[in-house]
Amino acid sequence: MEQYNVTGMSCAACQARVEKAVSAVPGVDSCAVSLLTNSMGVEGNADSAEIIKAIENAGYGASLKVDGSAGASASVPNYDNELADTETPKIRNRLIASVILLIPLMYVSMGHMLWNWPLPGFLDGNHIAMGLYEMLLTIAIMIINQKFFVSGFRGLMHGAPNMDTLVALGATASFGYSVFALFAMTSAMVAGDMDKVMEYMMEFYFESAAMILTLITVGKLLESISKGRTTDALKDLMKLAAKTAVVLKDGVETEVPIEQVKIGDRFVVKPGDNIPVDGIVVDGSSAVNESALTGESIPVDKTVGDSVSAATSNESGYMVCEATRVGKDTTLSQIIQMVSDAAATKAPIAKIADKVSGVFVPTVIVIAIITFIVWMLVRQPVGYALARAISVLVISCPCALGLATPVAIMVGNGMGAKNGIMFKTAVSLEETGKVQIVALDKTGTITKGEPKVVGIFEAEDVDDVDLLRVAFAVENKSEHPLAKAIVENGLENGMEPAEVTDFKVLSGNGITAILDGEEVYGGNLELIKQHVTVSDEIIELADRLAEKGETPLFFAKNGKYLGIISVADVIKEDSPEAIAHLKNLGIHVVMLTGDNEKTAAAIAAEAGVDEVVAGVKPDGKEKVIRELQQYGKVAMVGDGINDAPALTRADMGIAIGAGTDVAIDAADVVLMKSRLSDVAAAIRLSRATLRNIHENLFWAFFYNVIGIPLAAGAYIHAFGWTLNPMFGAAAMSLSSFCVVTNALRLNLFKMHDQTRDKALKDSVGHEKLLVNSQHSKAGEIKEDKSTMEITVNGMMCAHCEAHVKEALEKINGVDEATANHEANLVTLKTSADVAEADLKAAVEAAGYEFVGIK
Repeated sequence: MEQYNVTGMSCAACQARVEKAVSAVPGVDSCAVSLLTNSMGVEGNADSAEIIKAIENAGYGASLKVDGSAGASASVPNYDNELADTETPKIRNRLIASVILLIPLMYVSMGHMLWNWPLPGFLDGNHIAMGLYEMLLTIAIMIINQKFFVSGFRGLMHGAPNMDTLVALGATASFGYSVFALFAMTSAMVAGDMDKVMEYMMEFYFESAAMILTLITVGKLLESISKGRTTDALKDLMKLAAKTAVVLKDGVETEVPIEQVKIGDRFVVKPGDNIPVDGIVVDGSSAVNESALTGESIPVDKTVGDSVSAATSNESGYMVCEATRVGKDTTLSQIIQMVSDAAATKAPIAKIADKVSGVFVPTVIVIAIITFIVWMLVRQPVGYALARAISVLVISCPCALGLATPVAIMVGNGMGAKNGIMFKTAVSLEETGKVQIVALDKTGTITKGEPKVVGIFEAEDVDDVDLLRVAFAVENKSEHPLAKAIVENGLENGMEPAEVTDFKVLSGNGITAILDGEEVYGGNLELIKQHVTVSDEIIELADRLAEKGETPLFFAKNGKYLGIISVADVIKEDSPEAIAHLKNLGIHVVMLTGDNEKTAAAIAAEAGVDEVVAGVKPDGKEKVIRELQQYGKVAMVGDGINDAPALTRADMGIAIGAGTDVAIDAADVVLMKSRLSDVAAAIRLSRATLRNIHENLFWAFFYNVIGIPLAAGAYIHAFGWTLNPMFGAAAMSLSSFCVVTNALRLNLFKMHDQTRDKALKDSVGHEKLLVNSQHSKAGEIKEDKSTMEITVNGMMCAHCEAHVKEALEKINGVDEATANHEANLVTLKTSADVAEADLKAAVEAAGYEFVGIK
């Protein structure tokens, strides 16, 4: 996406005009203009010169945004100039000058005429002088606020009238009619008709023209100040960027501008310093405060080999680091770019306002003309009809429509950035809250992704050291998390990995290699059964391990079964609570894993997910997402390379920040803290932002629908309501301010507070979804389990209940057994048919009497 600065826009009509002009340029695929940041994002291969020319032909100014210096040492993109608030001081100065001139004008036009306040001698009784006095002060105020006239009439000449056009027309009409009344007064004075002189004196609208301009400027000032606050989050991020770095050159510490730091340079970070660029620690250790990027307040210990990021703070020790990413490639710069891109894109809901804005100003002008004609036809004075028409012009506010969506998007996106939740586009911020199903990758998302070896079960004629030696040798070549657990165990036991050749990964099943001239296999039961005979006892052992949430890894060598190494991945402490929060939001939670069904079921039960799709090979996750999309909008949460296709396929891809760059690139939302609880927080924030947009759009439409008829005089006969043009201008000046202020309320939103969570009305809820995935029987999402009851005698206490429960749950197909010794009853939940003989044998083996199935 190429970004441009656009100048001269004053309202939503201008925004629509620029978008229309740029969209017509050959090679432009899409275009989004932000009235809030006066920026534009363009997708396509169109020439930038042609785009700028199209904007200028539409009556506006434009320039291509630049990132800074080119090359590897490019600095952090210079957004400071773009977001620097240069407008507010200008508007403030205009307002001060306008008010200084407006006070003496209002003293004469209102104070003297209505309340008979005293006048200086040269004006007292001299009505022509009073008229000239008011005219000259009004001209001065119009010159001070000439921006409205320049922008307004330029837009009108280009066939694209805007808000400034409405203000300019209103002020010009008031001023023009007043000048006409002044000249008519001179004629009456020459004729000696003092009654006519007084009548024309009451027809002066000089103060209305001046007051309209001043009040609109008040509104513009409030709007400018409020708009400035919406970009506070982005400005805060920019302030974190270091301006200099201490680089080691020939062993000497030299302070250089940040632009001069190159990849491979070694830089020094002393206690209390901010880290200037991304790098790797090569000497020393320290605790680094990463709260600026992740929001996590607890410092993270860093030592040799650990990565560090720009804008984080060194708390204690002395470190030497090697630069790995500089300039616009640093994590900080990418975050800033992400927030900036989100502001430059357009949310789908904004299209409603865009369609209205495109015809709003011309429609208002037509309504004003009709209003004037109607009041003249019913024989009202020209001044009265003109006042109604001017009121229509100055009360209507296209700005409120234009700002309704972008201000909320900017504030919501900034709130997310402050809390480590990065929405890449305005679309992702809007759509995240509409998600109904969340699919969670197990490893590294629900679990820590750091499995450990918890058991070694060698074959009868195999030594455990031999089993571990073979496993260590073959798994040392693998990148799989389970392989790393075996490698770590081998290293802890002081082993050296033997050399293997012809190493191959059998996707979704395991690995194979040649060790000591013999073929070695390691992986799941499905793989091993293809090469060796596996006894029922071994299968039962594997089932028991799986029921405890452990993953059994089978190993065989040259056709001989060697044994099982059991590996378990620990669930993250916050996963059950995070999943509970998602369910409280009405989200249906599904876990995807390559584990077998029983291992997956154990982890799923602990985590509290609604259901599991087990036995999913890496290339099968994308298919599962497609199947889930039949039931509603799906978000995929993952962190690995193999999650990228699923992240892309999902309606919303959410990447855990500690994951791979590939996963982050494929995602729509990035969770910098790597916390699963932030998924619910992102959904809450998205829903709050969308709700805020709805409120803003309602206010913008409601204000104009009610205000324009009021200004036109539609309610005069029914209720006696009318509207002075000056009050219309005051209302217009406050309307945009109200919209922006409402958006700023998002800064108070508590995205981790679940007390107000509500489920979507069209949520799929927590009922099981039958997904016909072809990943094997274990890969299917099953419907509700069957329930059966059996009568068992001999149970005397809770200890007996536990014995019976354990015996029955060992039977294939029995997922859960609940015993009640008082009722001599056991309730079974089964996922497959279970033979009565198996139930009886299990109960009697445990030492109790099986009576029968109820």
